[in-house]
Amino acid sequence: MSRQDLSDVFQEWPHEPGRFLVRMIEAQGGRPLLQIRIDLGILQMEVEGRPDGIRPNDQESWLHGQLADLARYQEANGSARGFVISEDDCRALREEAAQYFHRYVAMFHLGRFDDVVRDASRNLDCINLCQAFGATEGDRDAMEPFRPQVITMRTRAEAEVAVANDQPSVAVTIINRGLEELEDAIPPDHFESSNEVSLLRGMLDLLVPKLPSSQRAELEDRLQRALDAENYELAAILRDELRQLS
Repeated sequence: MSRQDLSDVFQEWPHEPGRFLVRMIEAQGGRPLLQIRIDLGILQMEVEGRPDGIRPNDQESWLHGQLADLARYQEANGSARGFVISEDDCRALREEAAQYFHRYVAMFHLGRFDDVVRDASRNLDCINLCQAFGATEGDRDAMEPFRPQVITMRTRAEAEVAVANDQPSVAVTIINRGLEELEDAIPPDHFESSNEVSLLRGMLDLLVPKLPSSQRAELEDRLQRALDAENYELAAILRDELRQLS
């Protein structure tokens, strides 16, 4: 086989239309690598650090570099007021976030939920940083449409970790917190029809029957507080949970 011909590699792991194929392999020296099979080849990513293995400006990632710049600016000026991330740097941050997206989706399929939490939380930090300090309105808003998806992935992974530790009540709390975050991220007229909301409510439907009866008082208290705050979306969710406990 030619050194440039990858046909044998692809034949050993054939593409299967309609299936998401992902695996972990071990590189020379024992370093773990993540691979995703796509129709035209294989995506390979590092498990730690930036997925492509690059260290921009000798930093773990472009985001780490921007956060370091922000910290230095705050130290020098006493606040973050006036700090700006250039258009080029915002573009680099968006491109980098796409790499982490591919990795945490693959990690979710492998059941490596701690890694999903790590990478999704990192992308939320990236969205928040660009929203706060992007040079243009376009830079500040470019990643906002992805916020609900990232919140949902992080929430699902955190809840899965709690379930694995036999903590269904913790998982329910995590999901309710995620739904509250989605309420801030999704326009009110799209909230009920949102796929992200449906996913988290579906997890609640499975988890609530597993809660001990002692959770009822806590849920009733949270329902009353939600009604007092006129948070009717959350109140509807909590009513459903109480109904299922009955």
